Amino acid sequence: MRYALPLLVIGSPAFAATGPFFSLGNTDFIVTLGFLVFIGFVLYFRVPSRLTKMLDDRSTGIRSDLDEARALREEAQALLANYERKTREAKAQADQIVANAKAEAQSAAEQAKLDLKTSVDRRLAGAEEQIESARNAAIREVRDRAIQVATAVAGEVVAKQLSPEDADRMIDQSIETVSTKLH
Repeated sequence: MRYALPLLVIGSPAFAATGPFFSLGNTDFIVTLGFLVFIGFVLYFRVPSRLTKMLDDRSTGIRSDLDEARALREEAQALLANYERKTREAKAQADQIVANAKAEAQSAAEQAKLDLKTSVDRRLAGAEEQIESARNAAIREVRDRAIQVATAVAGEVVAKQLSPEDADRMIDQSIETVSTKLH
């Protein structure tokens, strides 16, 4: 095992070339020299550390975007749970109204039963409308909030990804478009 490295060096194609190795006429020497110069430039300009820094910055940005999205999702779930709770409370209130109406209907006389039946029907319709209205309001509120959050996140993502050169280019294109449509 310890003789493997010297044997590899001695058996390399560079030593198989004819003539002296350290000569500008030897293409193997020129290729080796060019490779060493290239490696020197790469190390001199610190390309590996720059690549590592760029990858680290990108992973940090992605991680922060994921954390922000996770927080927004949790906020949306909390809002949804709150609206579901409100819907259950409204349904419980409607059920309580129905139970009270039934108790009143049983204690009244025959004529009162007929009047109470119409009253119960009106209350049921009102409770259903109230439940439907509360449900629609909750859905509308969740949808509006989701739109606001999505718009804000999209604006932030676009602002982060849009370079100043791209922004200037887009402004110039918009000015040209407006000027062509106005003339």
